[in-house]
Formats: sequence, structure tokens, C-alpha cells
Amino acid sequence: MTSSIRTRVAIVGAGPAGLILSHLLAEAGIESIVIDRRSRAEIETTIRAGILEHGTADLLTRIDPGSRVRSVGQRHDGIELRFQGEGHRIDFQGLVGRSVWLYPQHEVLKDLLTLRVSQGQDLRFETTAERVDDAATATPTVVATDADGATVRITADFVVGADGSRSAVRPAVTGSSTGGYFREYPFAWFGILCEAPPSSHELIYSNSDDGFALISQRSPSVQRMYFQCDPDADPQAPSEAEIWSTLQRRVHGTTLVEGTVFQRDVLRFRSFVAHELRRGRTALVGDAAHTVPPTGAKGMNLAVADVVLLAEALSALLGEEDERLIDAYAETALRRIWKAQHFSWWMTSMLHVAPGAGDFDRRRQLGELRSVVESEAGRTFLAEAYTGWALDG
Repeated sequence: MTSSIRTRVAIVGAGPAGLILSHLLAEAGIESIVIDRRSRAEIETTIRAGILEHGTADLLTRIDPGSRVRSVGQRHDGIELRFQGEGHRIDFQGLVGRSVWLYPQHEVLKDLLTLRVSQGQDLRFETTAERVDDAATATPTVVATDADGATVRITADFVVGADGSRSAVRPAVTGSSTGGYFREYPFAWFGILCEAPPSSHELIYSNSDDGFALISQRSPSVQRMYFQCDPDADPQAPSEAEIWSTLQRRVHGTTLVEGTVFQRDVLRFRSFVAHELRRGRTALVGDAAHTVPPTGAKGMNLAVADVVLLAEALSALLGEEDERLIDAYAETALRRIWKAQHFSWWMTSMLHVAPGAGDFDRRRQLGELRSVVESEAGRTFLAEAYTGWALDG
């Protein structure tokens, strides 16, 4: 059995990008359908970290007065760069007058799903996009399979792929699922969740001779921490004592509050930018268009920046038949995307110890860190990029 549906905009992916886009389109009077292969419960319980830039937090509270970003999320006015046993605070407020919010992505999604459902959004869970037909025409069609195995054809005036790094929409735009610029890093993060009070009220980014560590938070009683490891490391191999020994050694000069480790994983590092972001009336946003290492805290924020641009372009295209903004979408979005790629690469390379690095490499890296923390211009660059450039649109 096959069912056919007609809509203005078909959005594949009910992550932050897809849900925010559906809301901005609704504000402009443009209907949309959002589909996702996952159930609502899966979306709301898949735990992912989240640092929200100043502009992202502002946008979420504007579109949703019920958002818990500022009531539950933790405002951070700086971070600490730690190396050679010393901590150096980067004062976001003092340098650029901005902050970030620590608010996990699944909590953002709970807020957005509640908002969109309450406003009557056509949201179809457990509906898997298979491909996009006629992407370059005026009526692209998403071919999907619903929870019962039936085929669904969604014909739209525009299709948006907001369906993550394994996007089913990407091949229709770039010609293949892997069509893009790609870099894989020679290290990964060993991440833990533990039951303990915070070791620090702000994030600590620590560079040591043994490798990198990040001390983050999740709640008053649960903390998130990472340390640099081999990409093929077995997350179950080290004992809790070995994990804590590694973390304590890599933040030399401060003492972490230890607790029971109840989750552990290994996060690989990859950078990707699709060769094309738009073909005809089909476009990509978020992880479908690009991925970055987590060091610069850019992932979800970059998706939001894409969506703000695309929403304005679609409003002009579908509301006024004005094609200028949609024609400029890819070029405009890529300016920010490549800035974010550079910042993420820079933070990653500055803080991690590369395999095979020699004495010269190590001393040069420490010189780079001192060039940042001992210069107001260097600290300001980091603060400006970390808290986020102004959103276009």
C-alpha cells in the first residue's frame, strides 16, 4: 500500500534543526510535515551533551516562552584552559559580554517537541525516509516507510534534510551519501557519566603531556567528563580506578570529585562538509550538511544558524516567489560553517597531543596556549567564537 501526501515543506528529521525550522515556517504561515525514523520516546531519551551559544539560547527562549534553557540550563560566563599545572580563565562576559548555557540536547528536544505538538505540527514518528525523488524540480518527493511498513510519498514545494550525518536526503543534493570534504582525527574521547557533585562550576579544558581532558557538568549530582584516547579503545576495558587516575593526572593542579561511573563510551572525531548544500528545491541543514569535532561546542549551534538562514529564504521563496535568498543560502551558510570548522579544528589541535608528536611539537603547542591566555586579543578571539557569532537573518 502507498499513501500520497501534499505539503509546502517536507522536513526529514525531528532533531533541533527540523523542529526549529518547522516553528519558524509556521510563524511565516507556511505549513510543513516533519518525519523521523525514531519514536518520540527515543528522541527524548537519547542523551547528548549540549553547550548553547548565546544566540541559540536567545532564539529558543524567543520562540518558546516555556523553554527551560534559562530556568534549568546552567549559564556559564567562561571556561578554564589548564596546562602545565595552571588554570587560565577565559572570561566571556568581560571580553565579549556574552555567555553560553549548558543544557543537554535531549532536554532541548523535549521542549521543542512539546511546543510543536501543542501547536498542531504534523509530526510523524517511526517514519523512515528512503530517498528523495525529483529533487531539482518544483515538486520534490520524499519516499518513506511508515511504522507498519507501508510506503508514504510526501510531495512538497521544498524538501529539507535535517536527518543527521547518515542523511537519506544528502544523496539527492550531493549525488552520494559521502559527497563532501572529510577529515578523521587520530584520537577520540573516552567519555563517562558519574554520580558526583561538580568538580568545577565552569568547563575545564586541560592539556597535559599525557593528552587532553574535559571536565564538564550535567546536573548537581551527575557529571560528564572526557579524556583523549585511541579511536579503537574499548570503553569497557579500564577499571574505574584507572579512569579516575587518568583524569586526575590530566588535570594536574586541581582535584576532581570522584564518584561511581555509570556510563562510558568512546566518541570518534570527524569533520565533514557536504560538497553541496542545495540542489533545486532540496537543501541540507545541520549534521546532514556538516559535522565538527565536539571541542569547539559548535554542533547544534551550527545547525540552528543554518535553520535561521533557510527559514528566511523559504519564507521569501514560498511566500513572495523571491528566489534571491534561497539562491544565496549555500554560499552564506558556508561562510559560518567553515569558520566553525576552523575554530573546532584549532581548539582540537591546540589541546590534544597528536600521536607521534615530538619535543618540538609539544613545546610549540605550549607556546600557542600561552599566546592565547597571555593576550587579550587571543582570549577575545576564543571567547567570541565559543559564545557564537551573531546569527544571520
